[in-house]
Amino acid sequence: MQVHLIRKETIETYIRLNARSGTALEDWLAKLSNADWEQPGDIKKTYGSADLLGKGSHKVIFDLGGNNYRMICKYAFGRKQVHLFICWIGTHAAYDRICKERIQYTINIY
Repeated sequence: MQVHLIRKETIETYIRLNARSGTALEDWLAKLSNADWEQPGDIKKTYGSADLLGKGSHKVIFDLGGNNYRMICKYAFGRKQVHLFICWIGTHAAYDRICKERIQYTINIY
């Protein structure tokens, strides 16, 4: 199924505020445009370094730009497409901080 990214503007804003992230996020968007997912495991076929979060969160963590950036997204598989919601984008160091606070399962700032 085709992936429908909710609020692409979130990525565009992040790139505008963090210019170094541009190449990594644009590469991620390019792969997403060709993605064909039928189940959560297919996410890893498109993004080998992606990690599916447990605890019924329906969230995935993407490692971007040689692991310099992380993005947490929530996914919902529908009948005709997959909806992907961006919950958080930041540096790897910032991601480590939210993990230390144990909020990576619930964070949603967008």
